[in-house]
Amino acid sequence: MKTLRVQIKDKHAKSLDAMACECNMIGNDVNERCVTHTQRTGLFFSADDIAKYTLGACKEGLTVHSQTVQGGTEAYVTRRKQFRKAKLRWRISRGARKSLGWIPFKAGAVTYRNG
Repeated sequence: MKTLRVQIKDKHAKSLDAMACECNMIGNDVNERCVTHTQRTGLFFSADDIAKYTLGACKEGLTVHSQTVQGGTEAYVTRRKQFRKAKLRWRISRGARKSLGWIPFKAGAVTYRNG
């Protein structure tokens, strides 16, 4: 995974904050689904299994790209394996203890204009 740091103008801050909130919401939904599945069956979801549940999420009114949703589910599976936990911490979008505003863009979903 490569990290690209880009300076963003202030006029894009609101839309990026909204995307980060949607990514947190997707992560919380995936976390909840995986926990209930693990409690029922004792097995963990893979990234491909989770992708079946998030298929069509962008058609329901989300502004993030479908590849961003897939990137978020892959990041969830990676962190779950890394920390060896069945349930990760809830991602908070607002308030004093909010989670980091992180959007897992994939290379195919990012376009640059004017440099």
